[in-house]
Formats: sequence, structure tokens, C-alpha cells
Amino acid sequence: MNSRRTAILLGKGLEGLADGCRERAVTVATTVDVPLHDAAFCLVDYFAWLRRPMALRALKRRANLAGVPVIGWNRDAPWHKGAKAWRIALGRMLELLDVYATHSLQDAERFPGRRLFLPNAAWTQRYHLRGRSLADLTDPAGYRWDVSFVGNLDDRRYPEHRARAAALGTLAGHLQRDGVSVLLQDARELDAAAQVEIIQRSRINLSLGAACDLPGLRSAGLPERCFGIPACGGFLLSDRREHAALSFTPGVDWTDFADPQDALLQIRRWLGDFVALRGIAEAGHRTVQREHTYAHRVDALLAVAQEWRTARAPTQQDAVLETPTQSR
Repeated sequence: MNSRRTAILLGKGLEGLADGCRERAVTVATTVDVPLHDAAFCLVDYFAWLRRPMALRALKRRANLAGVPVIGWNRDAPWHKGAKAWRIALGRMLELLDVYATHSLQDAERFPGRRLFLPNAAWTQRYHLRGRSLADLTDPAGYRWDVSFVGNLDDRRYPEHRARAAALGTLAGHLQRDGVSVLLQDARELDAAAQVEIIQRSRINLSLGAACDLPGLRSAGLPERCFGIPACGGFLLSDRREHAALSFTPGVDWTDFADPQDALLQIRRWLGDFVALRGIAEAGHRTVQREHTYAHRVDALLAVAQEWRTARAPTQQDAVLETPTQSR
């Protein structure tokens, strides 16, 4: 039985994963000043550490000697947080990772280590039903908006969201002329409870655009909201993402649109069939609760770390591991 029950998490934006660790009774450390023989894995914000390649190399050497794999999580493919191509190439040449975990398999061959598909997930300590039931959400009278979007809309401070803000503004104009009520809300002004309130009082919750998208190249991976909205019982309508079929079943617990014109058609379709809309939403909620919380991502990390140790044990040298095959 694996007695390693500490996860070392080094970087920003890992709070959801930390809560997932605690849900699985895994102790969280945010420095390497812990007994490494108790650590199951060390997960780093790869692009922050890539600016200090020698420090990451030294960390990996020390961790590996204690039987701890270093895992880099890329939640920003294919933008890669703007990392220079030469830095990415250097990281591969120096073999700075044992496992490359990523929400999108785009460009995966450019990175070192075993490839682990690790999507975003629902941060269920914040985004959940909050005392309501799925049955409560079947009452049409409980809805205030037909369509909403909650996310970063500040295209002046964040130019990467310019296309999203423009597309949402145009879409809202078309819908409002048809008498559809629309709310576009910047999430930075709201706490989690207020966001959940909007999700649960909107018939359709949109996901459109992501900071990791490139001009003319959409990320294949799913933004966190694609898991958080179903976790709250909301109906999600997302822009099309290649990896959606790895986490959901289109037409059963997932709906999307191909382009702005299709978005209008899909919105009108679903607003015209509230019963079917709620059927998709409930199926999405069950899928997320069963497979896509941060506790589930911790399970995947613990498993790949143990596989790394098992493969390495005979020679105590880094083993060549195959990329896991996705079952969905």
C-alpha cells in the first residue's frame, strides 16, 4: 500500500487542486522543506519554473533521489503563457519533468516527460448546488435571465479577452433584439456564491473564449467554467473544443456551438425546449460529480506518480513510459 500522502504544490492557481488533495486526505505542502520520503509527487507551475531551469533541474534531481516525480501542469496550451520557443526547447533538452500534465494535448511533443491528460475540473468546495437540488432547478419560474456569461470581460487590461468581449457583445445585441434577456458579468466583481446564484438563475450559461486561445487557433482543452457550471446544476453551452469528447458525451451531457451564427441557433433551440435543456444540465452535473472534480484529478496524479515509481524501481533510473490512452 502506498504510504506517501503528501503532495508538494509549487505555484499559483493551484488552490482547487489543493482542496482536492485535502478531500482525498492528502497533506498539502507548498515548499520542498518537507520530508520527501512522505511525498507522493511534486507538481509545479511549469512556466514559472522554466524561467529558472537550473533550479528546476536541481529540484528534480533531489526529488527523484527520494522517489518523487516532478510533474509540470500546463493549463495554458497552446498559448503556454507566452513562453519563448527556445525556453520550451531547453526544458525538453534538459528533461526537466518526469510527467508533463496538460489540459490540452496540443504541442505535447515539445515537452519532456510522460504525457498525462489532466483537464481542468470543478472546484466543488466553491461551485456546487449550495443548498438547492436539481429538482428545484426544474421550476421555470426560478430563472431571471435567459442567457448569461460570467468571466473576465476586461479587454483593456487583458487584451487576450478582446475577441471574447466583442463576440459576446455582438451576440447579446442580436438576442436582446429578439426579446431574450442577457447578462454579461465580469467575474472579478463577484464571490463564488454570487456566481452560483447567476448560474442557477440563468437558463443558458455560455462559455466562449479562453486566455489560452491563440488568434486563429482555439485551445482544444476546456476552461474551468465548463466543469464549474454543471457542478452548480447549470446548463452549459460552450464554444466547440476538441477535447470535450474526452470528458463529456455530446448530446447527452454536453452542448456546444461551432460559430456565432450557430450560437444563435443553439440558444433559440434550447430556450424552446426547457425540459430537454434541464435533462442535459442534470446529466452534466452527474458526470462532473462522478468524474471531474479536483479530487478526481488528485487520483490521476497519485496513480501516475505510483506508476512512475514502479517503473523506475528495478534500476532506480528514469524509465520510458508510454502515454496513457484515453478511454472516452
